[in-house]
Amino acid sequence: MSRLDDAGIAHALRQTPGWERAGAGITRTYRFEDFLAALAFVNRVGEVAERAGHHPDIDIRYNVVTLALTTHDAGGLSPKDFELARAIDAG
Repeated sequence: MSRLDDAGIAHALRQTPGWERAGAGITRTYRFEDFLAALAFVNRVGEVAERAGHHPDIDIRYNVVTLALTTHDAGGLSPKDFELARAIDAG
């Protein structure tokens, strides 16, 4: 998978609301009612990521979950990152 250029990243971000560029990746933070709800979300993300064959970095802080995506093989952001981000948000 090839890495997106700056124009490609800007276009993909417009189609992926809630996600922000962070260095060589994109991130989004989600807040939940409690720790168990945050864990349930992470488990759903894990299922989506496994189906996609692409896995986010996940940070859990009680009821706050931050996901970070980048395509290491491409050395930055690729369409794969934005496809997974949209799949995660779709549920």
